[in-house]
Amino acid sequence: MSRISASGLGKAYRRYAHPRDRLLELIPGFRKERHSLEWAVRDVTFTVEDGEAVGIIGLNGAGKSTLLRLLTGTTAPTSGEFTVEGQVAALLELGIGIHPEFTGRQNARLSLQLLGLTESRINEVLPWVQEFSELGDYMDQPVRTYSTGMQVRLAFSAATAVRPDVLIIDEALSVGDMVFQHRSMGRIREMRSAGTTVLFVTHDPGAVKALCDRALLLDQGRIVCEGKPPEVYDFYNARIALQQGAPVGVEQRTLPDGEVSTRSGGGGISIRNIDLEDPHGAPAQVFPVGGRCRLVVSINLDDSGMIPTVGFLIRDRLGNDVFGTNTWHLELPEPQVGDGLLRVAFETELNLGPGHYSMSISVHQGATHLEENHDWWDRALVFQVVEDESPIFSGVAQLPVKAAWVQS
Repeated sequence: MSRISASGLGKAYRRYAHPRDRLLELIPGFRKERHSLEWAVRDVTFTVEDGEAVGIIGLNGAGKSTLLRLLTGTTAPTSGEFTVEGQVAALLELGIGIHPEFTGRQNARLSLQLLGLTESRINEVLPWVQEFSELGDYMDQPVRTYSTGMQVRLAFSAATAVRPDVLIIDEALSVGDMVFQHRSMGRIREMRSAGTTVLFVTHDPGAVKALCDRALLLDQGRIVCEGKPPEVYDFYNARIALQQGAPVGVEQRTLPDGEVSTRSGGGGISIRNIDLEDPHGAPAQVFPVGGRCRLVVSINLDDSGMIPTVGFLIRDRLGNDVFGTNTWHLELPEPQVGDGLLRVAFETELNLGPGHYSMSISVHQGATHLEENHDWWDRALVFQVVEDESPIFSGVAQLPVKAAWVQS
């Protein structure tokens, strides 16, 4: 069952060259179009299934917030159609739906009424809203006396006091304090487990990768990429390099394990070969916790004579960055080059938790791939870290720890 469905959805705003043109367009005898249309969202088609969580990502101005306003009925579409089934709770831009002269309790009551709760049910839920928001006595003070973080806590607590069928969230949570961000993410996970469909906009890749089944990448109001969060973010990073002015080609291919590998760059200088070896120089894909490894990257050079920066980035199974570095930051001296081939070896200890990891390889100029990206290869190889005889721990990193009883 599709909870959210959009087909050819678009929103355009009229743009006038001069303020008088808006008036002239309304006067009989002058009624000709004096405006152009500026599309914030155009030809967007997608569905979100019952219980699914989808993140919407993109640069500022890509149309993310406009799309959410369309789906919540805050603004009317110019073209296309959409449906949202079931009870909807929405948390859009900060301040929308909150009256500054009303108290927090009055605003919460209004929000709960809009969710369709009866008066008796509202009275049951309000104490939970006050407790979860941690507003205390401020619950009975005008919202105009609140900080932005307090407004977010009130709005989120009211919107999630009763589990909705669909929860739609804009970037409002990004202005909350760190403690409440953790609590709100925990609340979203709780509702997801109970079957709530989630659609939200955020600039936090960690939140999308941890919470979402899929991600949609918007660019200039259109969906340009859709899929699992890690592969969409890889494509997104390539698009960012393109918008920085680097001539970038993007290629995606599906690997045998079903994951997608993204490769982008301007060409010329390119990755020829990648080898991951154990301490004895033998090829390896499985390492013990804390085991040593050697990564050897072979680079094809062009005729420019430029020596590129070579780097690697380790990611966990969700696509979250674990550790990365490159020859620029390691301050490697310029090498001697022969036959147009350059090889660099990185040696490190894999002080990682047990699990599956991927490694991305980059070749670019300067400190980052945003300056001049030659070849960026996501999921260039995968490897596994397994338990050994070291003390048991949890997490993705093994840190050196000493412990001793302290006598009082």
